[in-house]
Amino acid sequence: MTATRQRVALIPIDVQRGFDYSPWGRRNNPDMEANGRRLLAAWRERGWPLIHVRHDSVQPGSSLSPGHPGNAFRDGFEPLPGEAVVAKSVNAAFIGTDLDLRLRRLGVDTVVLFGVSTDMCVSTTARMASNLGYRTVVIGDACFCFDLDDGAGATIAAEAISAAHLATLRAEFAQVLDTAEFLATLDAI
Repeated sequence: MTATRQRVALIPIDVQRGFDYSPWGRRNNPDMEANGRRLLAAWRERGWPLIHVRHDSVQPGSSLSPGHPGNAFRDGFEPLPGEAVVAKSVNAAFIGTDLDLRLRRLGVDTVVLFGVSTDMCVSTTARMASNLGYRTVVIGDACFCFDLDDGAGATIAAEAISAAHLATLRAEFAQVLDTAEFLATLDAI
């Protein structure tokens, strides 16, 4: 990391209870919550820019719909008073929201992303952030995703999906770090 602290924002993505409901299924990375809480604590201790992203699904019956208990943030990921929340209804946190405007008004040039799910909202947001010109960092062990049906009767394990998405992000769109590695760099930012 080689950015100045006031120009770096932490963006937790869709860390919501709804992913514990049907139809999501088996996930990888049981350490995601502990790692995400460590990131939040370190960031809040420093008072650096933090913008929470919440998925407000428009799909009927979704566990992420406003009004459903699953729309709430997971324990320990609730925004504190004064922390910004951006609500989205698609995979990318930049589409249909004011996230880009908020970041630019803060003078942010680097975004640090983590959350749910690695292959959907985190990956899509990381790709868009990079394409919008932000230096992008994804904290891989502070994300999780789910097993997926391959369409031919087999299941692709969440671990394989996560590894593939983090590899493609690393190849072109983002620096991919783990929590300990990233936290070790904070004082050098």
